[in-house]
Amino acid sequence: MTVDKVKIVREKLKAAQYRQKSWADLKIRSAEFDVGEKAYVKVSPMRGVVRFSKAEKLNPRYVGPFEILEKVGTLACRLALPPNMSRIHNVFYVSQLRRYIPDPSHILEVEPLLIEGNLREELKYEEVSIGIVDTKEQVLRRRIVPYVKVQWSN
Repeated sequence: MTVDKVKIVREKLKAAQYRQKSWADLKIRSAEFDVGEKAYVKVSPMRGVVRFSKAEKLNPRYVGPFEILEKVGTLACRLALPPNMSRIHNVFYVSQLRRYIPDPSHILEVEPLLIEGNLREELKYEEVSIGIVDTKEQVLRRRIVPYVKVQWSN
């Protein structure tokens, strides 16, 4: 009796695992890159570290394309980054890359990436406050919350 119930539970667990795996496999994309191909690099993991010239909402999501110099293990690639990105480590996990599909009508214009602010060695910069623009107090039921609007250097 108990042995039969254990078998039923195991079968239901296998069915549930198979169902979850089939749903998860739909979201997985193949991420195999060869040496010599070109790939775009995802910018979002660098948010807060490297700021580009546009507002954060309009920042590019991928930059590049960059040539793949070598494969480091099975899931990482070393890229040929331009000299203005020399402070960034050039090995990226394949989930941070997107394949570049060449198109003869696509002419690439190399635009230098504008990195604003004073960069320190660890690729961080400090924003300096210029002044207080506005102050406001919001009255709640039991307390008053002060708000200050500050103008920053960047």
